[in-house]
Amino acid sequence: MDNSTNYKLTKNTMPKFSRTQKFTKANIANVPQDKAIIYKIKSKDGENLYTGIAGRGRSQDRLIEHKDIKKEQIPEGTRFQYAQVKTKDRAHQIEKSIIKKEQPEHNEQHK
Repeated sequence: MDNSTNYKLTKNTMPKFSRTQKFTKANIANVPQDKAIIYKIKSKDGENLYTGIAGRGRSQDRLIEHKDIKKEQIPEGTRFQYAQVKTKDRAHQIEKSIIKKEQPEHNEQHK
C-alpha cells in the first residue's frame, strides 16, 4: 500500500535547492541526471515563475525544452534552481507543495 499521498511536507523535509543561476544551456548541461529533480524558473528579480519536475535521466532535456520554447511560455524566466530527490513521486509531492505556497504565475494553481 502506498502511503505517499498521506505524507505531509514540513520545512525539515524540503530538499535543499541549488544556488540560483542563469538559465543558459551551459548551466543546464551541469544539472545532474542521476535522480529526479524539482526545478524553479525565476525572473531576474528572483520571483518563482514556474515550478516543475523531471524524472531521472530527463532533467537536462526537460530544462532545455523550457529554454527552447521560453519566448512562448516564460519569456521573463532568466534564472533557475533545482533540487534532487530520490523518486519522481517525491518530486510530485514537493512540486505540489511549492505551487500551493508560492503560486508561480505559469503553473496551474489547482495541480
